[in-house]
Amino acid sequence: MDIILIIKAIIMGLVEGVTEFLPISSTGHLIIAGDILNFNDDKANVFEIVIQLGAILAVCFEFRKRLTDTISHIFNEPSAQGFAINLAIAFMPAALLGLYFHDFIKQYLFSPITVAIALIVGGFVILLIEKFTSHSNTKQIEAITPMQALKIGFAQSLSLIPGVSRAGATILGGMVFGLTRQTATEFSFFLAIPIMFAATGYDLLKNWELLSAADLPIFATGFIIAFLSALLVIKVLIRYVANHDFTVFAWYRIIFGVCVLIYFW
Repeated sequence: MDIILIIKAIIMGLVEGVTEFLPISSTGHLIIAGDILNFNDDKANVFEIVIQLGAILAVCFEFRKRLTDTISHIFNEPSAQGFAINLAIAFMPAALLGLYFHDFIKQYLFSPITVAIALIVGGFVILLIEKFTSHSNTKQIEAITPMQALKIGFAQSLSLIPGVSRAGATILGGMVFGLTRQTATEFSFFLAIPIMFAATGYDLLKNWELLSAADLPIFATGFIIAFLSALLVIKVLIRYVANHDFTVFAWYRIIFGVCVLIYFW
């Protein structure tokens, strides 16, 4: 077993798990970390798909009761039906646009410079939203309207650009469209489930021939690390947003983005 590859798998798994649900762009961090570690060939790209699956399963595990309750009452409870419909509505824009622009984005936008610019711009956007957005009437997920869900879905589409952050786009988008910070964060967790399963499933099908049994220890290591670290971040973030805003993440994005520009440019 290649111990260097195991160490790289642990680092990449941590990067994925820690950044996936924070508004700082997991994809952007994976691109940068992969470049620094020289872990960015075709096999590494499949590895990233696997660890993203580990992160999203952490959400399923953390919110397993809510998910099972929704599924079990989907045919006889209006609140469960509304919740599922809103997830479907919010899922569609990014899913359709991602399917259409997938190859273009992978070919032209997956670069450290693109990520750095998106990190910096996104940081300033967060600062503006935190400064000027204060009108929030929607305090529960059950109160989200289909129109709000659709708007959040289009906000999520911005995260197709590496460095924007899916979590940041959906959470901040939700706040702009009337959700409280806590409600927007919780809805972002649930919305991650269909969009990430769709994205990882699509990428796995396209790269299935690159998988081999010899890679199982590396992939399993990254998967487990991503799952555990993402689970911890989810718990911490839920507590954090109860009493804090996202200004610290905005400044992190700006400073980190500038450092990346200097390093790669």
